[in-house]
Amino acid sequence: MSDTASEAIASAARELVDANHILFDQGVVDGFGHVSMRHPVRSDHFLLARSMAPALVTAKDVLEFDPDGTPVEAAGPAVYLERFIHSEIYRTRPDVVSVVHSHSPAVVPFSVVSGTRLRPVCHMCGFLGAATPVFEIRDFAGPGSDLLIRDSRLGAALAQSLGQGAAVLMRGHGSTVVGGTLRQAVFRAVYTEVGARLQSEAMRLGPVTYLTEEEAVATAATNDGQIDRAWLLWLKAARSRSMAA
Repeated sequence: MSDTASEAIASAARELVDANHILFDQGVVDGFGHVSMRHPVRSDHFLLARSMAPALVTAKDVLEFDPDGTPVEAAGPAVYLERFIHSEIYRTRPDVVSVVHSHSPAVVPFSVVSGTRLRPVCHMCGFLGAATPVFEIRDFAGPGSDLLIRDSRLGAALAQSLGQGAAVLMRGHGSTVVGGTLRQAVFRAVYTEVGARLQSEAMRLGPVTYLTEEEAVATAATNDGQIDRAWLLWLKAARSRSMAA
């Protein structure tokens, strides 16, 4: 492998570590949840930490996975059970460079209440579009599953539910958010949680005026040009409170 390729991989791993720490610091993940990014040299592969709490991830914990979600390092450390969320979305969506799966608390209620969809109520959440789809695992795993995406078949079903959107809720479980860059995926994961919290508060007050589809598109485009502003703030905060060794 060339020095350029090695540095690209090392740089990607460092940014993936930062993403893990930011997502924890912003309350999107806790001891559970994970974030991945497409491999910078082998686009059919992806990078994801070994099975561990996101706040504790370091560069040495980042592993490479093949298109089927199998770790390239044989007999390596334990890996996330739900790595198939990542592998199948990357397989289905060539435009996706990063995937975040979380159980952020304000989002989960919108996955279990019929008739109430997660929708953008403010300009920071325009990427949610008209309404966020909900993946019902019972349709594919029956009534007795543990709700986890444990294999490629369930991963493919989740990817289909996501479609060409930015986020999909998972009934009784959490959400999966994607981005064309790692920073965009993290931005969207944070503001999916913020948006859910704001929508819940607004619904308590009365009828809600949601963004139109046109407003959602326009605000998402504007915010995409401002992602580094949020990333750099979140990064400084996360590093100042880092728990990683």
